[in-house]
Amino acid sequence: MPQQRRKVPFSGKKKKDQLLQKRNTKGPSKYLRSNQESYEDSDAPETTMDRKVMEQPFPRGGGGGRNKNVNRYNLQFMQENKKEIELMKEEGFKPLDVLTAAQREIDSSYFNSYDFPVRPPWNYEQSKELLDRNENRYFKEYVDKLLQKRSDVKGLSLFELNLETWRQLWRVLELSDILLITVDVRYASLMFPPSLYDYIVHTLQKHAIVVLNKVDLVAPEAVVAWRHYFSEHYPEVRLVIFASYSARSRNQRGRHRQSLEGVYNIYRECQRYVQGDVDLSAWEQKIRDDMRNEELEVDVDATKPQCEGEVKITNTIDTTPHQHEKFNSGVLSIGCLGFPNVGKSSLINALKGRKVVSVSRTPGHTKHFQTIFLSQHVRVCDCPGLVFPSSTPKSLQVLLGSFPISQLQVPYRSLKLLGEHLDLPQLLRLPLPEDYSEWSAVAISDAWAYKRGFLTAKAARPDRYRAANHILRMCLAGQQQLVLQFYPPGYDDQRERWQQHPDLVEVKKYQQLDIDEPDSETYEDTSSICSDTADSDDNDEDSSNDETNADEDDCDKARSRNVFALLEDD
Repeated sequence: MPQQRRKVPFSGKKKKDQLLQKRNTKGPSKYLRSNQESYEDSDAPETTMDRKVMEQPFPRGGGGGRNKNVNRYNLQFMQENKKEIELMKEEGFKPLDVLTAAQREIDSSYFNSYDFPVRPPWNYEQSKELLDRNENRYFKEYVDKLLQKRSDVKGLSLFELNLETWRQLWRVLELSDILLITVDVRYASLMFPPSLYDYIVHTLQKHAIVVLNKVDLVAPEAVVAWRHYFSEHYPEVRLVIFASYSARSRNQRGRHRQSLEGVYNIYRECQRYVQGDVDLSAWEQKIRDDMRNEELEVDVDATKPQCEGEVKITNTIDTTPHQHEKFNSGVLSIGCLGFPNVGKSSLINALKGRKVVSVSRTPGHTKHFQTIFLSQHVRVCDCPGLVFPSSTPKSLQVLLGSFPISQLQVPYRSLKLLGEHLDLPQLLRLPLPEDYSEWSAVAISDAWAYKRGFLTAKAARPDRYRAANHILRMCLAGQQQLVLQFYPPGYDDQRERWQQHPDLVEVKKYQQLDIDEPDSETYEDTSSICSDTADSDDNDEDSSNDETNADEDDCDKARSRNVFALLEDD
């Protein structure tokens, strides 16, 4: 065994010199805080600062140019200063203010006066270096203008500051004939920027389909209300409901049936748009085959070899401008857009019929767009999740899944917001700790830490940070009834209308597909459903919850709308 080098004393001064030298080697950051500013001085002028989330250390040794791009596609957000962190810690001790259902009604006002960066004008005669300089200059001017327009910079949400990620969006918008905009139905209007709708429909004049994902997490009347809201405010988009994963029911077959029906609805919308200009028969036949295999309970991946000549998945980082040509070479291009953690990767796996892209609850998991061919004449372009500029508070962005929980310095503000909308002590069956007289975010964290055994190693005190992060992850996954959902404007006043709406039968039938064969396993005990695996980033992107049970009569009436009835016609 080789002899290791003896450790020598290492002073703090020498460490600072090394860090300063490394920072100078990287070059100055665009929005980095000046070195003269002191973090200890709370009266120092407020400046903006970018921060690379999930930044990876540079590997030692070789690697060539690959090491230089190790953090090229990481998410970048603005970072809080020390004073803000202390204020957020103090806020965790304040008592909770219970909010009503009417206060959960939201619209798209968070996106008012905010647009998103688009690719600056270009032509094929420009060199790649000139294009790169123009895009960098344009994006810097865009961010500076956006910050100057806001007198209160703190009112601006955490949005994507990485130009490379926006280039992925530009490339997908240019390549695609149809855009699938995936939104989480729990926070639908917070994940659909009106500026993106106007740019796609009016500027690019392309077809857009809104996929309301995770519909099995919310009540069916809420799904109907959101469908009506989008149809009224965005009349030129088509709507499709989808459910990628269910946390309550572990019926794998039911989840697959839900995905297939959602895929078929997307196919019908694409067929209506194509109108015979592209041959979609192979895609339709593939969906029918998947339906038959589902009815026969056949594992396709285990029994059927891959077809010879199947088009492979192509990953690329080429984001140079592209002149769009409708149905280029007779191929329909479908682009997938959306915020992080809305379920785009799970949707693509459902479209393909098998797992072709990895999924994760961690925002920024998809680094760059990739092309997946569903058939010889249909391809899907997957775009990384993008956080658009808005006035959404950061505490709410954490619950949306737009900001990584693992990178959250103080989780109490988000936990306080969750506790004001949901009765966490009752849902989690928590007793009030002896040290507290009323519930607060910190009290809930301590109570959950005692219940789960999250204690510090030395002093055996409750690990508040771990407990708070654990609850936030359960909310993001929809576990243990921790489903925070918002409603469109006027929902509470028209609740009876949505509960008696004709479309309610269709939504109930779709949700019932996952619970046709209920598990014998029960989930009454909180400790049995919340495992320690939620402390780390899970490999499943979407987990959901079915809160309503459709009547058998309603299901029979809606059976004619079930796509599996098509198999009987064959």
